[in-house]
Parts: sequence; structure tokens; C-alpha cells
Amino acid sequence: MKTLILVRHAKSSWENAGLTDFDRPLNERGLKDAPQMAKLVKDKGVLPDLIISSPAVRAITTSRLFAKEFKYPLKSIQTNEIIYTTGPKEILNMLSMTDDSKNCVMLFGHNPDMTALANYLSDEDIDNLPTAAVLCIDFYIDSWALLTEETGKVRFYEYPKKNLKKN
Repeated sequence: MKTLILVRHAKSSWENAGLTDFDRPLNERGLKDAPQMAKLVKDKGVLPDLIISSPAVRAITTSRLFAKEFKYPLKSIQTNEIIYTTGPKEILNMLSMTDDSKNCVMLFGHNPDMTALANYLSDEDIDNLPTAAVLCIDFYIDSWALLTEETGKVRFYEYPKKNLKKN
């Protein structure tokens, strides 16, 4: 079995209009939500063998906050420009080349691609992955090369506002 955890970056700041989209940092809410969502994932007992992130500041920062909670080495986080610059088909192609010794991959990226990828791969119809959302999908396959449309079963779907309602 393979598990893919899709994470949309946490809430970013629009405070500095001079920054490029790539360089936008997380805002205060994003810096608070990301560790909380990471703890929620950790409490569910799902820990990644591999973390891959968009290199954009808001995504890589989110991935580092999750990694810190998981005690995953920050230097082991891989970045891939494909996640930032292309669409869901190219991201899927990148995932299909993942080393099969990795059974659980956590991918940090951006909308609309993360929502499109979630809908393509899973048995759910998700309107929009909000910021800091986490979607865990299980695939009953032995190789990442076998990822195909609607073959994944959603194990859980969490996002910050959903968890505020529970508390």
C-alpha cells in the first residue's frame, strides 16, 4: 500500500505588495495553523517517509513546520519546481517516479493544482482544499508508477476551520 498526503500551504501574507508570488511568506495565522495541522496528522499515526515541497516560500515554510512536528530532518525535505510551475498531470508524473521504498509521501503545494490532483486521484469530490488542508489518500498498489485516476481511498481530510468547530 502507498499513502499520499496532499497539503496545501498554510495562509500566506499579502502585506508586502513588492514581493513576488514565489517569495510570499506565511502570515500569523499560517504560522499558527501549520503546526496544529501537523500535530493532528501525527496524532493520527501517519508519518511520511518522504516530504516533497514546492520551493515557494509559503510552501517550503509549511513543510518545515510539519517536519519539525514529525521530527523529520529538515535537510531531507526535497523541493521540486514542478509543484510550483506546472499542473496536476506533471505533478502526478513526478509522483509516479517516486522510489517504491517510500510508502508514505507528503506533498506540499498550491491550489488549484492540489485540489485538482486530489479529485483526480481520490474517491472524493472536493470543491476546494483550503489553506493548511491535509488530505490523506491510500492506494492499494505496490508501486507509485501505478497511480491512476480515482484509485485512491481517502483516509482523512482535515483543515483548520473544521477543527475549530470541533473544539
